[in-house]
Amino acid sequence: MTTTPNTAAPTRLSAALAAARAEGRAALVGYLPAGFPTVEGGIRAARALVEGGCDAVEIGLPHSDPVLDGPTIQTADDIALRGGVRIADVLRTVREVAAAVDAPVLVMTYWNPVDHYGAARFAADLAAAGGAGCILPDLPVEESGEWRAAAAEHGLDTVFVVAPSSRDDRLAQITAAGSGFVYAAAVMGVTGTRNQVGHLAEDLVKRTKAATDLPVCVGLGVSTAEQAAQVAAFADGVIVGSAFVQRLLDAGEDEEAGLAAVRALAADLAAGVRRR
Repeated sequence: MTTTPNTAAPTRLSAALAAARAEGRAALVGYLPAGFPTVEGGIRAARALVEGGCDAVEIGLPHSDPVLDGPTIQTADDIALRGGVRIADVLRTVREVAAAVDAPVLVMTYWNPVDHYGAARFAADLAAAGGAGCILPDLPVEESGEWRAAAAEHGLDTVFVVAPSSRDDRLAQITAAGSGFVYAAAVMGVTGTRNQVGHLAEDLVKRTKAATDLPVCVGLGVSTAEQAAQVAAFADGVIVGSAFVQRLLDAGEDEEAGLAAVRALAADLAAGVRRR
């Protein structure tokens, strides 16, 4: 299969991934939902991701029906929603994190809240907040034209998700529409830590790389340095979310302990991607 060239000018996200590649390693991408455990606490926790060693940050927009997310992230989303988190708080989180760290900050969100807010308005507001782009796991590429036009106007990347069930022709279609990187779901199922990385991940990365020259980052299931090293051997980036959320949940109301645990896990995972 021929590749789809990525001819767009470098963005903050692509530059961060290229910098990791120049060091001969995969990038580490950390995820946390906005508003968890509180808006202010979530901002501090997202900063802790980068302080520990993450190369990029995903800020989740909490959703009442997160079909891709497992029980850990669902619990965090529920806490954030019961705390009254709104899109304005998500944008505030992006703004304060982006201003404080030297790493691209993306929003991970289902499409419905963006559609309700207005695609053009959301793209403009995200860019104004210093955001680097969006990961949209449930937006079909066939219906993404309005969003991609708005994102491109404001220099935002659009990251789509591919799965082990994606056929080669579908991989080509999805990757041609995206930018920044391709999010490869390592397993069939929802997010959550696992004892081992799904065996389908390496094959999915190989097939995706045959369709595009965009970096391919693997998520869903990575929680230890050993797993990070395993994935870093064949992927351009390692995405970790549930393991970070679990550290904050385990800390309960002891915020400092939670932040320390997030930094420590990020440092451990950062060491993992460097010893691939």
